[in-house]
Amino acid sequence: MLNSSQGDAPETGAARADLLAGRTTLGIELGSTRIKACLVGADHAVLATGSHAWENQYVDGVWTYALDAVWAGLQDAVAALLADVERTHGVRLTTVGAIGVSAMMHGYVALDASGEQLVPFRTWRNTSTGPAAAELTEALGTNIPLRWTVAHLYQAVLDGEPHLDHVAHVTTLAGYVHGRLTGEKVVGVGDASGIFPIDPATGDYDAAALATFEGLLARHRGGETDATAVPAVVDLFPAAVPAGRPAGALTAEGAALLDPSGVLTAGIPLCPPEGDAGTGMVATNAVAPRTGNVSVGTSIFAMIVLERPLAAVHHEIDLVTTPAGDLVAMVHCNNGASELGEWASVFHAFAGALGHPADTDEVFGVLLRAALDGEPDGGGLLAYNYLAGEPITGLTQGRPLVVRTPDSRLTLANFARTQVFGAFGTLSLGMRILEREGVEVDALLAHGGLFRTAGVAQRLLAAAVGAPVAVGTTAGEGGAWGIAVLAAYLLAAQASDGEAAPDLGTWLTEHVFADAASVVVEPDPADVAGYARFLERYEAGLAVERAAGESV
Repeated sequence: MLNSSQGDAPETGAARADLLAGRTTLGIELGSTRIKACLVGADHAVLATGSHAWENQYVDGVWTYALDAVWAGLQDAVAALLADVERTHGVRLTTVGAIGVSAMMHGYVALDASGEQLVPFRTWRNTSTGPAAAELTEALGTNIPLRWTVAHLYQAVLDGEPHLDHVAHVTTLAGYVHGRLTGEKVVGVGDASGIFPIDPATGDYDAAALATFEGLLARHRGGETDATAVPAVVDLFPAAVPAGRPAGALTAEGAALLDPSGVLTAGIPLCPPEGDAGTGMVATNAVAPRTGNVSVGTSIFAMIVLERPLAAVHHEIDLVTTPAGDLVAMVHCNNGASELGEWASVFHAFAGALGHPADTDEVFGVLLRAALDGEPDGGGLLAYNYLAGEPITGLTQGRPLVVRTPDSRLTLANFARTQVFGAFGTLSLGMRILEREGVEVDALLAHGGLFRTAGVAQRLLAAAVGAPVAVGTTAGEGGAWGIAVLAAYLLAAQASDGEAAPDLGTWLTEHVFADAASVVVEPDPADVAGYARFLERYEAGLAVERAAGESV
């Protein structure tokens, strides 16, 4: 049975037995606003959690996180988890069966030969790679999004950045953390698919695309393919490893980085590190063809596992893979629920000013529930959640906006509904492209903190995508739980005694989600019609959003 909170934790005796015998796995995810550690038992139920809040920084025109903050946050989250284990189960945790690391996918971590950082970490949120992404898309014949690692690398080449004289390795945030813990330069194939296009037939970087990219680099080296400015791509990128394969073990140095108190011991195996998109697919059991999931956080994205490749190249659609290497169509929007959270903070402060202080989560829940009482189309209001640029709509910078006409109805309910609709607006535009491509999905599962308030975002998302939306009991745990499950899959695959290990989708269905409960909401016709009217305004109003970026 799956449990999504510690309050639902298994019997103390069974939990203690798992903890003492090392029948546990530890998942760590570096999300956009929280670093979370999640410990699960042999039945994949959550035994303990720990977390650390952090925020990205906008420094010299770059969205980034300091790598010192990575380690401080990881250590804080792990320390909180260890304390949680001891407090709840009376056990001092010294080892686990396996560990998994996940982080926001894409982005650019550039290291020299000694592993030292060369430039600030460039996150998925940056939209400064337009020329590189356009040239690569044309040359490779597949969409290369602005946030992909190869787009950041090639933009640095186009800009002649001096750090390229010293670059020896480029990777993602998950790959960087995993490398420091294990000494291995690897990433899970799902995370690798945000570095460079993957060939689903081989589960590795596309060989023909690599050759083409080498040709582009050679041109910028002045035709000298042995020039030292940028090493061969095959040497730059981390190895792509599918789920279930070994990816190294925790070194003594890695154990000290993760837990300076010295409680955790070296030698623990690690599964391939993954991006948050891959762990989201695992957390929702959406890794088989015709399944899909929607993740809502600082960004929002939908992942649909394809039965066949798309017929055309679409700049709005990324082609990535599951952690097992199956082809996925991804609609990734740079902007998610952050602006809704900002408004919740305003109402939280207002309640305090009135002398009625309330918990932040309570205020957020009240605001969300008010959306259900709004008019189907939001009363004529319009909202954009664009804190950053949005590639799908062609905007290089964002300006959060609330716009209304004199005859619109500005009420709390309409305002709340419009804010939720605005969070889903760009996603809808991308999903329409998949519909025209004939992509079909049997189940769409949602996860992320927005869905902790039952029945609100789920119902409005169903209207936005025009399909049933399910939310499972693990929705609130998300990627930290998902990567802990991938660590458990590593142990299961390694324990197959020479027999073929079950594929990831079968294993998840039979061993993790067999008794999992979920709530499915069908699209309400009135909501669907109202959302269609909102989306028509939303598309027309993009001109206002574009002008705001140019003028404000």
